[in-house]
Amino acid sequence: MARHRGRGIASINYPIGMNLGGDPSQALVHSNPSGKFTVALSSIDLGQGMKSVTRQICAETLGVPVEDVYVDTADSDTGPHCMGSFASRGTHRVGNAVMAAAREARGVMMEAAAEELEVNAADLETDGRGNIHVKGAPHRSISTKDVAIAAQFKQGKTISGRGIFLVPLSDVNPETGEMTPATCYAHACMVAEVEVDDETGDVSMVRMDSAYELGRALNPRLVEQQLVGGAWMGVSHVLYETPEPYYPNPAHGPRDFVEYLMPGPGDICPHDIAVLERPAADGPFGAKGPGEMCANPVLPAVANAIFNAVGVRIDELPITPEKVLRAIKAQGGARPQPRK
Repeated sequence: MARHRGRGIASINYPIGMNLGGDPSQALVHSNPSGKFTVALSSIDLGQGMKSVTRQICAETLGVPVEDVYVDTADSDTGPHCMGSFASRGTHRVGNAVMAAAREARGVMMEAAAEELEVNAADLETDGRGNIHVKGAPHRSISTKDVAIAAQFKQGKTISGRGIFLVPLSDVNPETGEMTPATCYAHACMVAEVEVDDETGDVSMVRMDSAYELGRALNPRLVEQQLVGGAWMGVSHVLYETPEPYYPNPAHGPRDFVEYLMPGPGDICPHDIAVLERPAADGPFGAKGPGEMCANPVLPAVANAIFNAVGVRIDELPITPEKVLRAIKAQGGARPQPRK
């Protein structure tokens, strides 16, 4: 009896969003009298960093500090319409909508500042620190707070903006029906190394090495965290999580996460990640976003690694020890494949 090591590789490309009905997202941006800005969305933050990245996009477009922007993802009754937080669409679709709304709000803000400084709006610029000044004459300036006060209590203006991102309808080939379902794609490649016990069928993760191309990384730390967490979600899918044998009747299934089988801290392995940036032409500041593809390459890479280790192909998830052991016995023992 032995433990066999195997290495598997998988590469994927993943569409960002979809093209059903234009896949629209909307955003609203407005200031209050203190010069702070609120972004109203119906796009929910599921822990993927939606609030953080849209806050950055809004602040960068407005030309104000990030700490001056608040993102409200209340609900679909109080926020503008959005298709939802799915299909790896958040950063791209919602980010574009926020950028459009912030651009409109910035236009009103600059007009209000121009009126106070008695210059043309085209002659003004923001410094990213909460001030607006005349180009080439930084001593002639006004704070965004004072602009907001003047706009609302003196000029009778609302510093606000509306934004929507709508995917242009794709041309359709009348003969073949061929069309373009997505505007941009993200890409990934992963090498997974596992160890398989041919006596028990147990599979242990040894290490993962991956490369992700996801447009411009607007928040590199958030991207890294999402890629690490998503990869372990993929490991959970491929080796652990299952509703069987109780599905679709859960009456006798696990009652909580103590009984529901998932990888824990002791199962984590080293994971080396390379983030490749190739900005998307239609993405907010070139971003596409990691999304669901964080987990996708893990499943085929691990399945390939198991085949490399013991020579069995498992085509049903999760790849449990029972399935591995039955497959090994069916072929008369482990048959390690050549490793390159």
